[in-house]
Parts: sequence; structure tokens; C-alpha cells
Amino acid sequence: MELWKFLILFFAAFLGGLTIFLVKNDKSKLLKLILSFSGAYLFAITVLHLIPDAYHGSDSHEIGIYILIGFLLQIFLEQFSEGIEHGHIHKHSHSHSFPYGIMISLCLHAFLEGMPLAKDQHNELIFGIALHHIPAAFALASILVQSHIKKAGIISYLILFAIMAPLGYWVSLGLSNGTIGGVEAYFNKIMGIVIGIFLHISTTILFESSADHKINKRKMIAVLLGIGVALIGFYAGAGHNH
Repeated sequence: MELWKFLILFFAAFLGGLTIFLVKNDKSKLLKLILSFSGAYLFAITVLHLIPDAYHGSDSHEIGIYILIGFLLQIFLEQFSEGIEHGHIHKHSHSHSFPYGIMISLCLHAFLEGMPLAKDQHNELIFGIALHHIPAAFALASILVQSHIKKAGIISYLILFAIMAPLGYWVSLGLSNGTIGGVEAYFNKIMGIVIGIFLHISTTILFESSADHKINKRKMIAVLLGIGVALIGFYAGAGHNH
């Protein structure tokens, strides 16, 4: 794996979680703006890059089925993660028990998010994923604090979460070039599942992070910036590819 990809993915999540020890006042407004930017960026990248590429190949007529599977899978995962992927922080009544469901589902989510990065033309996606993981890691750390996990334990679990997206990239890279199990033929179908997850996550972020589904000026600017950055990367990449 290219070192810069690993560093961005790992430290965005890890440092995002560590800020739980530094933040003394409410930073929810800033987190919502970061979420809005990353949600808009992820949505735009999915529409501009991932969906068109997934429909290349002999199995293109089946890709829509796998997109639906990914969408439904994310709905299922959120029954355990409680929306941590969107930066949601909930107060837990059983604050002394370890949140296994949240930890497992969030790690699986991060693993799947890293998979599209196996193809070079998707390098711009890494920044959206990294931004998206900052509030998610912060929310995870907050839940761990509520669960009375010791500081060393929280750091260990943040490291585990932070390594999952790079691990997803590595496994996906092996799948795409046939070095892992020789299942290269299934790569587009796996991407279809990831696309479904991205569509659910990005649209939920855009609609849920506003009261009464109304978008204020700050959020609108963040959304337009996210889409704008994605469009710049799209046209720059198109010029390079053609």
C-alpha cells in the first residue's frame, strides 16, 4: 500500500478519536460542517467515479442488485452501530458494558470503505473517507469514555478502528489483481456493495445533520464545497485519463 494513503487514512481516524481527550466544550457545530462536507464529497465521488466504473464489465447488468445489497447492509449495520458512522453520539444507559456491537459494526464499515481505494483513479476518494472518519472516530471515543474504558484501552480501540480502512484497501487490492483467492471476477460486485453503503451514508449525513431537513447557509457552503472539490478532481482526472 502506498504510504501516503495509509498515513492519511490511519491518522485521520486515530487523531480524530484522540481529540476526545482535548475537547472541553461542545464542538458539535464544527463536526456537523465536517460531516456535511465529507457527505457531499462522498456522494459526488460515488456518482462521478464509482458507479460508472462499476458498470464496466460483463456483469454490469447485475451491479444494481449489489448496490441494493450494500444499501440494505448499511441499514443492518446501523442497528448495532447506532449511527456512529454519521458522527452521532448517544448517551448509553448501560454505560459500564463494552459496546461490542458498535465496535464490530464500525470496524466492518471502515473496512468496506477502504475497498474502493484499490484502483488508482479513485485516489481522490481517500480524502472524503478520511474526513468522514474524523467525527466517526470522535463519536466512537466518546462512547468508549461513557463505557468507562481506561485511556490506554480507548487508544488501543482507536488504533484498531483506524487500521481497518487501510486493511480494506489492502484486501481489495489483492482481490482486484487476483493475488488473493483469484476472485478478480467478483471485484465489481464488491464495489457495488460499497457503492450502496456510500449512498446510504452520504445521503443520511446530508439530511440528518439538519434540523427539520432545512439547510442553513453554513451547511450549504460546506455541501457545495464538497461537491465542488469532487468535480475539480473529476475533470482533472478526466483530462489526465484522456
